[in-house]
Amino acid sequence: MDQTTEAVATEQQPVQPDVQTTTTLTSDTTTEQPKEVDFKSLIPEAYKEDKSLSNFNNMEDLLKSYKHAQSLVGADKIAIPNKYSTDEDWKEVYKKLGTPETGEGYKYKLPEDHKIEDDTLKSFSNEAAKLGLLPKQANGVMNYYNEIIKQGLSDQAAQQKTAQDEAVVELRKEFGASYQKEIQSAKNLVHATLGKEFIDNSLLQDGSRLGDNPTVIKAFAKLANKLSEDDIVKGDVPSYLTTSEINKQIAALQQPNSAYWDKNHLSHNDAVAEVQALLRKKNNEEDV
Repeated sequence: MDQTTEAVATEQQPVQPDVQTTTTLTSDTTTEQPKEVDFKSLIPEAYKEDKSLSNFNNMEDLLKSYKHAQSLVGADKIAIPNKYSTDEDWKEVYKKLGTPETGEGYKYKLPEDHKIEDDTLKSFSNEAAKLGLLPKQANGVMNYYNEIIKQGLSDQAAQQKTAQDEAVVELRKEFGASYQKEIQSAKNLVHATLGKEFIDNSLLQDGSRLGDNPTVIKAFAKLANKLSEDDIVKGDVPSYLTTSEINKQIAALQQPNSAYWDKNHLSHNDAVAEVQALLRKKNNEEDV
């Protein structure tokens, strides 16, 4: 074989690679779990004492809160005025809360028997609008005011009734059997000179009426006696009897064998009724 043939044969034979044995060393390894991070430790020192962050314990809660806050941006909000705010600033706040711009915007739900005059309601409404009261607040104030008025009228009526009762007791003791006559004469004189409305509706400092004051009534009764012949005083005053005269009439009606004692007599009932009326008059039990 010549050299050329030998060279070609050599080139066509594959080259055997060097075989190297690789040994992989394995060892047991332990994967360490990440340590739990204290959320509050991540908060910068300058904000650690901020109370708005005290309720957050993890990043998820903080992000949820932030997202919610962002959703409110642009919503209709009311800025709280401070000491530098003007009246116009406050007025804008009241307006947003629902305060009417004028007193005409207030509507009240009062009891049908309320004691508040329309002029009072109108005046209060105008002032409520200036002060920024909400309709519900204004309505509450007016209902409370109405209750105070009603209670005051009730107390006044009670005082007047007490004064009337005390006056009757004192004047009956003063005038005795002529009580009705003296009272009527005094009333006639007062009504003719001062007017019924004045004497009945004028109130004294203690809440009692002028017409229920014993001192006033005694004074007019005394004056009436001095003017007893005047038509003003006499008026429609019926004739009155003294106690002695009443006793005489009773004795006459109760004579033996009179109609008073005979139940079958046609005038029996009339006689009994007349005696009873005289006894009431004697004991001052007639209605005023």
